[in-house]
Amino acid sequence: MSENRSRVLLFDGAMGTVLQNRGLASSLPAQLNIENEAAVYQTHRAYLSSGVDYITTNTFSINDLKLQGSGYSTEELITAGIKLARQAVADSRQPAKVVLDIGPLGQLLYPVGTLGFEEAYQLFAVQVKAGAQAQCDAILIETISDIYEAKAAVLAAREHSNLPVFCTMTFDKTGRSFSGTDIETMVTVLESLGVSVLGLNCSTGPQTMIKLVRDIASYSSMPILVQPNAGLPQYRNNLTRYDLEPLEYAEYAKQLVEAGASIIGGCCGTTPEYMTACRKVLTGVQPRTIKPKNYTAISSYAQTVTFGQEVKLIGERINPTGKTKLKQALKDNDLTYILKEAIAQQNEGADILDINLGLPGIDQIAWMKQAVYGIQTILDIPLQIDSANVQVLEQAARIYNGKPLINSVNGKAESMKKIFPIVKKYGACVLGLTLDEKGIPSTAEERLAIAQKIIDTAAAYHIPKKNILIDCLVLTASAQQQEVLETLKAVHLVKSRLGVKTVLGISNVSYGLPARDNLNKTFLAMALHAGLDAPILNTAKQEIIDTVAAFKVLSNEDVQAKKYIISYTNKQEHQLKTVKAHQQPLADIVLSGLKEEAIPSAQQALKTHTAEYIINNILIPTLDQVGLQYETEEIFLPQLIQSAETAKLALSLLQDHLQKSSTPKHNHKIILATVKGDIHDIGKNIVKIVLENYGFAIIDLGKDVPPEQVLSTAKDNNARLVGLSALMTTTISSMAETIKLLNEQLPDCQTMVGGAVLNEEYAKMINADYYAADALQAVAVARSVFDSKTF
Repeated sequence: MSENRSRVLLFDGAMGTVLQNRGLASSLPAQLNIENEAAVYQTHRAYLSSGVDYITTNTFSINDLKLQGSGYSTEELITAGIKLARQAVADSRQPAKVVLDIGPLGQLLYPVGTLGFEEAYQLFAVQVKAGAQAQCDAILIETISDIYEAKAAVLAAREHSNLPVFCTMTFDKTGRSFSGTDIETMVTVLESLGVSVLGLNCSTGPQTMIKLVRDIASYSSMPILVQPNAGLPQYRNNLTRYDLEPLEYAEYAKQLVEAGASIIGGCCGTTPEYMTACRKVLTGVQPRTIKPKNYTAISSYAQTVTFGQEVKLIGERINPTGKTKLKQALKDNDLTYILKEAIAQQNEGADILDINLGLPGIDQIAWMKQAVYGIQTILDIPLQIDSANVQVLEQAARIYNGKPLINSVNGKAESMKKIFPIVKKYGACVLGLTLDEKGIPSTAEERLAIAQKIIDTAAAYHIPKKNILIDCLVLTASAQQQEVLETLKAVHLVKSRLGVKTVLGISNVSYGLPARDNLNKTFLAMALHAGLDAPILNTAKQEIIDTVAAFKVLSNEDVQAKKYIISYTNKQEHQLKTVKAHQQPLADIVLSGLKEEAIPSAQQALKTHTAEYIINNILIPTLDQVGLQYETEEIFLPQLIQSAETAKLALSLLQDHLQKSSTPKHNHKIILATVKGDIHDIGKNIVKIVLENYGFAIIDLGKDVPPEQVLSTAKDNNARLVGLSALMTTTISSMAETIKLLNEQLPDCQTMVGGAVLNEEYAKMINADYYAADALQAVAVARSVFDSKTF
């Protein structure tokens, strides 16, 4: 972004709030771009009069999915929206930029949901192309709660336009997005994908965002955009209002700038008056200087691994070379074997997993994508994508959720020409091997020269040095004994002279010799002392893990030996827990999310227990444990859903046995609906999945449901609990109306509400009986209403 950084820049505030205040609330506000041009135009002019530098088009809630049956196309509404914004700018005679506003699609992406990555990409591409054609000045991708959806949108924006791309995500007060992404991971992924500006919007008021902005600034080399809500929502006189006045909001905006923001705007509840106050308070305030951050990091969707702070272990076992069982699993299409290996390596201490599925005779592209999807559904560990096939690397990097490490490129001109465009496009880190057209050099200085060539060539592709790691290549002591020490010299030279991080495949050194473990652990200790950052190794070898743990103590990485003491004090306890876990295979499978093994494991459990016992004493306690892990951030949304779906498969089999044995089961019915005017139902759908797995019968009315339909369904089913969801502040009045109707005509039916715009206080204001912040709280509410802890 080549804007003036000597002052704070201003975005506009909410479009929907202004339109709602004018009595123009709609589930599809973008229709007003054609049906009521004057209202949209006047809103833009009002914001321009407040002194903003950017105005966003009235296009937030549109895409081909949401417009189905509306009679409008994405292209015509975007074109009309940009035309109105440009006309407003021209008439105001102000140098403001027109920004195409792109919001979330409203569906979860596969493998957590059903919408494919390429489908999401194409939906965003339609919007981007329409915006570019209509001559917007920049693109804002906002209110994104899933970093994977953000990736699809950013790729579409960068591949179908040359416009600056701004991307803001939503975070709760814990510093995590809805799908589990933390601040460091958001910055790592979005920066690597090439956005011009990143930041936060919606979710909370500016007070809560101050700490989050400080965190962003500690990681980001990009300008930071912050668009908070106008405080916390309140419901008064059938309208949603927020608790911060314009001047209060502006004073918080100043604190956000002091924390690191350089662009301020507004989200729900903000109006031109708020931006006028911000311009007044922020005049003369200079944003902080943005300092480049040069840390080397890769990430999954929820966890970032930074190299150089301490030794990071790369698990090597998902590689068919020399592994008969893995080869057979690939031939048998047995993904579960790979998933178990991934789980085992993470449990053993791996920080990153290398994934190499280079076996002749299989579809390596399909297998790599399947493995990446599968592992990322059950684990949050970052992956190293390893293949000699460029197409495999390209396809895996594209669908990977996070910032991967690509293994590998080398000093050959042909290799760099093929690999670097993939690294740049998908914002990956890449592992550079110190070999070229002449092979692997025998001396450390020659390997250093190849590493320098890789770094210099990468720079020509605008790949920063921080995204390159170097593998100085371990040769076998059995055949090239004199070159073992040259590898260690090369590691030291690369670290000291080039300032990049290093990786080595440790077990190569012992190939062809007896007592390999002895050689491996000794060479590992030598390599760590030489400056190795990330060994690729077999984490099942305890002597290897012990060597790394001891090195971290002796090198002062493990300060006060805290991790070492905990690890070795608790080792026996951990082993007992592991044995206990294996005594309950079904519980272990649900915790791990191994769907393919759910039914066989349930069948095995039925040999010794009744279906009712398994449900009440194994399945439901395990789901409770999953819930606890979710609440304590040991796992995140993908693992929560995967475990729930795994339990659902087992439950379906067990329910059949309950019916056959004539054992009565409860029929506690719960009605779920997204309220009238709201077309967002991701949260409701997740609540449905989890409640069903606790044995509750769910009647799902879908989205945009009128109050009368909720009432009639509740009457017909004698429902005792109705769950209502809303994402848009403009639809809270519909939620309140639905609750009022239920309270009047079905006083014994209780209501539970949830959604991004709600909180406990707000739920009380609209007379809801319960507020559920997430699916696990919804389970607690349902149990309370039905006085049920068992199936």
